Amino acid sequence: MAHYQSVSLIIHFLLAYLILPSLVRLSHADPPYQLCSETGDYAVNGTFQNNLDSLFTNLSSNAFLLKFYSTSYGNGTDRVYGQHMCLNYVSNQDCQNCIDLASQDILRLCPNDTEAIVWEEICQLRYSSRDFIRSLDVTGNIWKDNVMNVSRPDWFKLVVNTTLQNLTKVAAFDPLSDTYATGAVEFKDASASMLYALVQCGRDISGSDCNICLQQAITDVLANCSSSVGARILSRSCYLRYEQYAFYEGKTAPEPNQATQGGSRMLLIVILTIVAAGLAVLLLASCFYYLRIHRREGRGNKLVIQLGVLRNTGYTSDSTSFMNRNFQQRLDKNVPDSPFIDFATILTATDYFSALNKLGQGGFGPVYKGILGDGREVAIKRLSSTEQGTDEFTNEVLLIMKLQHKNLVKLLGFCVDNEEKILAYEYMPNGSLDVILFDRERRAKLDWIKRINIISGIARGVLYLHEDSRLRIIHRDLKMSNILLDSEMNPKISDFGIARIFSGNDGGANTATIVGTYGYMAPEYAMEGLYSTKSDVFSFGVLVLEMITGERNASFHLSRRAPTLAAYAWQLWQDERELELVDPLIIDSCCVEEFRRYMQIGLLCVQEDAYDRPTMSSVVVMMKSESTTLTNPQRPAFSVGRFTEYHQQVMDNSSSVNGLTISNIDAR
Repeated sequence: MAHYQSVSLIIHFLLAYLILPSLVRLSHADPPYQLCSETGDYAVNGTFQNNLDSLFTNLSSNAFLLKFYSTSYGNGTDRVYGQHMCLNYVSNQDCQNCIDLASQDILRLCPNDTEAIVWEEICQLRYSSRDFIRSLDVTGNIWKDNVMNVSRPDWFKLVVNTTLQNLTKVAAFDPLSDTYATGAVEFKDASASMLYALVQCGRDISGSDCNICLQQAITDVLANCSSSVGARILSRSCYLRYEQYAFYEGKTAPEPNQATQGGSRMLLIVILTIVAAGLAVLLLASCFYYLRIHRREGRGNKLVIQLGVLRNTGYTSDSTSFMNRNFQQRLDKNVPDSPFIDFATILTATDYFSALNKLGQGGFGPVYKGILGDGREVAIKRLSSTEQGTDEFTNEVLLIMKLQHKNLVKLLGFCVDNEEKILAYEYMPNGSLDVILFDRERRAKLDWIKRINIISGIARGVLYLHEDSRLRIIHRDLKMSNILLDSEMNPKISDFGIARIFSGNDGGANTATIVGTYGYMAPEYAMEGLYSTKSDVFSFGVLVLEMITGERNASFHLSRRAPTLAAYAWQLWQDERELELVDPLIIDSCCVEEFRRYMQIGLLCVQEDAYDRPTMSSVVVMMKSESTTLTNPQRPAFSVGRFTEYHQQVMDNSSSVNGLTISNIDAR
């Protein structure tokens, strides 16, 4: 009997949970909205009030000409500062009418206050006894949202965040935007298919302050209104609003007729009744089934655990089937349990892919910093659906799950949800190697010892891929930006999206699709589509030369008398002038003989003929043993070409040139 009473309580709870919210939720009041001061009042008919009246008259007269205007009246302690801002899409006459209305409302809502602000539908009016003009103020933001909710709040929140972030960039940093931006994006939901958004800043603040104000507004709206079909943030220095109708084009929210509302309400009641009855039957059956199962040895707890795992996965039936097709069928028995992470967890960890958490832009999509529920810091790689397909994504997951080495980045989890494909890596606090090495100030932290330690770590990682892992793996995109540094500056190779696996002694192949980065690609791969372990050796050689010189290989033709860094290094090697390439920042810590040796190793790795290049095992031996005699390097690849004259001015600007990643080139 006690079980039936429990079921009855559960049914009543479910009915209350389903029905009561629709009955008690009320809409927010329409404008005006106000913030009144609590610091003091002004005297009735005093000098401050007279100045305030004159201020309002001046603001009203200027509202017909200017949609944003600041001024002040009076002197000393009775001086009053004022400002109005109309939304850019309204007409001048509507702006003036709105300011006139706001002047009346602000006196009615905040009587005798020395500081107040009021927001109407299309304008805001502010005054104060203190000078606030040209000062950013993000305190006391007010949020207002629509009573209607979307059916997919997590996806909608992502759309809202992305849209508002893009508009913020325009309003804050585009000089032609007039600190104002609007936009419409498609969002397929049960209630609407478009999202319309607007952001605007006061013209008296800087672009960076505008960005700060709107970023705070975005944070507020995502924290309080993310599931609502429409919302607005009222701030002293900026304004933000989104709806599912084109409000800034003069459209208004659709109003359903009463007959439809009545029919919909009756239909809702019928549906809820049927759902409640079905839940009651289901719960009774579950309890009966549970009691029967519970009597069998050890099987009750097992059932509860299995159901708990199913509930906590966070996947819908669609995404689960998609995941099964693309991963579970391809994971062999030797791979540990797949670390699936649901999309809601990813959104929470990255604050809905906030621009503030963005670490950089990879070849296949942006990378964000995230914090999981257990406190672990992770790097979230969100793969672009137009850049990397399911095959590449599956390939990267399969590869990294099978690779375990201290110089390879560790995969912590991954997510598949509809078109979203996401990888969660261990977080590398020092970022990618290119960011440090090619920045003169940050490069100074890399003395000679740290540089050779990084080179050695990369070499050990590549050697593991080529010879020590279960499968022979060719990375095909070794470059500075794919080398990450942990808190102790230890290197870890990342980004296995275009890597290839070979079994047995197979060590080479041909492809019609060239993927990689110019400046790091071996000549036989770039020109003919031939790749092997020696292709990675070539890329490693470029990394070595860049590490010891602090120069970019790909952009070297802009600043020196050779088409590439490798070509120039070989030219100096032939002339016994190799020390001219020593990075000036490591002269004090660099051993001359070691520099020559590492330069020679780098040149051996970038030789034009792949057969002449050493294997990675030979490279590791060369670096470990100073007694090993090195052969003289032959001409490197791409060393023939037009040599440009050296210009100091060009060299100073060359550090901003990046390597070009090639994603898909079909050979013909």
